[in-house]
Amino acid sequence: MTLKVAAAQTESIPGDPSVNLDKHLDYIHKAREAGIDVLLFPEMSLTGHSAGTETLDVSRHREDGIVQQLADASGEMCTVFGLIEEGPAAQFYNSSIAVRQGKRLFLHRKVNLATYGNLEDGKHFAPGRYVDTFPAHPSDAKWRGSILICADLWNPPLVHLAALHGATVMFAPISSAVEAVGGDFDNPAGWDIAARFYGMTYGMPLVMTNRVGREGKLSFWGGSRIIDPFGRILAQAGNSEELITAELDYDRIRKARYLLPTVRDSNLSLLLREGHRLADLVGVPESLNRHP
Repeated sequence: MTLKVAAAQTESIPGDPSVNLDKHLDYIHKAREAGIDVLLFPEMSLTGHSAGTETLDVSRHREDGIVQQLADASGEMCTVFGLIEEGPAAQFYNSSIAVRQGKRLFLHRKVNLATYGNLEDGKHFAPGRYVDTFPAHPSDAKWRGSILICADLWNPPLVHLAALHGATVMFAPISSAVEAVGGDFDNPAGWDIAARFYGMTYGMPLVMTNRVGREGKLSFWGGSRIIDPFGRILAQAGNSEELITAELDYDRIRKARYLLPTVRDSNLSLLLREGHRLADLVGVPESLNRHP
């Protein structure tokens, strides 16, 4: 009833994903040797944070050879990594792909595209449209993972949706720089509060993996961490490349969700009713109101 998870806090070299492939393969090897069940890389780990301007050159289809290579290397372990995905009809997404046993297991496209401060996702990518879960463990169905990418977690309804979909562990690949938002906003402190809040509120362990290094004027602060279902930090990285690990216990999730039944008391029918009522009040077209 345990799940061994790891965060690969790495620096990504901007540009061609093949430049960062060897580092991914090295961390996959280390994680497999440590008996890890799920390994998480940062947001856009194969391309670097500023690769949006190079989308036409560095994007990859889900069937690309580099995706297959990572899937083959992962063996029984699930690996989650980030890239610019070229989807159908030449649409481009900031995506994270989960692979295991030589196959693609799950794909999440960033829904909440950060286009503020020094962040320009909305200039380069189409938004994702779904929040869902996937089997985080190959043989234990109790472990359902969900992936939300960076700014997705600053949209609390997306986390709520993941919990209602049955997620029992959240994987949060981010690419957070000290200067990302600016003003009085403290990114490292903000992420600490958000990660611990979600873990405690939903009784849901959270693996958050940030990157390190610099790109242009941005300095990435690392601080990757693994949170338990009571909002406590089980492992935390510094500001350089490293692999952190922790073992999650499902019995702790059961206890946390019994003591604080956020998911049980979510009142989905109320949310649906009020969502439709609000859509009518603000004039959302019926086609958008009723369908994803």
